[in-house]
Amino acid sequence: MRREGKVALVTGANRGIGLAVAEGLAAQGFITLIGARNVEQGQAVAQEIRSRAGEAHAVALTITDDHSVGDAAATVGRDFGRLDVLVNNAAIKLEWHPSPPSLLPLDIVRETYETNVFGTIRVIQAMLPLMLQAPSPRIVNMSSGLGSLTLATTEGTKYQQRPLLSYNTAKAALNSVTVQFANELRDTNIKINAADPGLTRTAMTKDTGRRTPEEAAVVAIRLATLPDDGPTGSFFDANGPLPW
Repeated sequence: MRREGKVALVTGANRGIGLAVAEGLAAQGFITLIGARNVEQGQAVAQEIRSRAGEAHAVALTITDDHSVGDAAATVGRDFGRLDVLVNNAAIKLEWHPSPPSLLPLDIVRETYETNVFGTIRVIQAMLPLMLQAPSPRIVNMSSGLGSLTLATTEGTKYQQRPLLSYNTAKAALNSVTVQFANELRDTNIKINAADPGLTRTAMTKDTGRRTPEEAAVVAIRLATLPDDGPTGSFFDANGPLPW
């Protein structure tokens, strides 16, 4: 089945930055799919978006589960026939500064990677066949400036002063994942980039950020709607390119 209009899937879209990205894409006319582990929460968000004249639907999606991701891809394929935009927003953060890397249990590192790295790879691989059916597909991986090796090794910066073994290294790995997929897909119409939303007031940051989710969503929405001559395999925040 093929529906009219571009289709966007946002993972972890039931709250925070993911919700703001979903709302922003719906406002631009995308049929927005709310990826959420709790489908009831996803349905509530979709209903809120529809009440403001956007089109949105909930999709049950647990990115750490093969069957859940496979079922989500099958649902998108059956109901829409393609996927124009994938925003990999779902992530976890199990550390809080200060968190000396020498003391962090390995289980926390492993759990973080299962979601923030392996979960994202799982979703990309499952959705790629549907994205290849779209004329100008875009993938956005929500990363962080904390994953920049350049910024982390710059003397005196906040990035150097906040070593978080699981979260920061997982975001660095996600940046590398972005580049590897971009290199493979350079001969296709798919563009894939990493986005740093900045420190944002969300449950993940215990509401300590300076930016609102709506402000943080701007860079992801921009990358999700890049023109055909836009960049791929790059890293951006709201102000422009960031160093790896």
